Amino acid sequence: MLYATASAADKRAALRARLATGETLRFPGAFNPLSARLIERHGFEGVYVSGAVISADLGLPDIGLTTLSEVAGRARQIARMTDLPALVDADTGFGEPMNVARTVQEMEDAGVAGLHIEDQVNPKRCGHLDGKDVVDVSTAVRRIRAAVDGRRDPNLLIMARTDVRGVEGLDAAVDRAKALVDAGADAIFPEAMATLAEFEAVRAAVDVPILANMTEFGKSELFSVDRLRDVGVTIIIWPVSLLRLAMGAAQRGLETLADTGTLQGRLGEMQHRAELYDLVDYPGYAHFDADVYDFTVVKD
Repeated sequence: MLYATASAADKRAALRARLATGETLRFPGAFNPLSARLIERHGFEGVYVSGAVISADLGLPDIGLTTLSEVAGRARQIARMTDLPALVDADTGFGEPMNVARTVQEMEDAGVAGLHIEDQVNPKRCGHLDGKDVVDVSTAVRRIRAAVDGRRDPNLLIMARTDVRGVEGLDAAVDRAKALVDAGADAIFPEAMATLAEFEAVRAAVDVPILANMTEFGKSELFSVDRLRDVGVTIIIWPVSLLRLAMGAAQRGLETLADTGTLQGRLGEMQHRAELYDLVDYPGYAHFDADVYDFTVVKD
């Protein structure tokens, strides 16, 4: 009932332990707290909180318009709803190095297990769009050093994302990944890799976990979990997939409603009321409520 039973510290420690085994962890993107619970129900290892999804949920493009408070608030709502570790997209850290340190502490307070800071120029844009630009290596390194210095829980995963591949090529991305690890990054997110060989090259260059972004309609082919595991990828995210599926279903439903005046023909595509009630644990709340109201005070 209510929120997760595992504490934020426990979830961070559990994520660190699983990463140490070298297994490949799957983190679908949750677009709200309820979808995070659904991800857990289906046996995944973690939940991802996408900056692009938060922007889209607010009706905004993913160009750095969201604030630290908005992202931390949504991360808190999602992280507390599941016993799975949550990894959150913290964009460029929302400012200069001191802002990055504050971002880390705000995310710690939100209960996430990890976050990634990227090396794009402010204002940033979606990593799979053309025309993005990156900061120089010294600025990128300062961001990661600030994140590491700002961390209070040593188990909080500080991941460095680099977008250099789409700007300067793979060799530059490998060099940048090495520098970010030297700066203290616990893991590397090489954005917009084009091939499995490119993921493998990054994996060979650094001795930390690496993440693969399997977002649809982007620069990367949609490789399977097995193929990514084979080249040493440790974390896989599908950041916008559930939102895209939900919005596609909503669009088709609205078209049907506008055309026919009824959704009777779409009932088989909907989550049943009973499934929703089970997911939000109506029985648990009813049991709690009954216990409270049936409680009898014994008088001496």
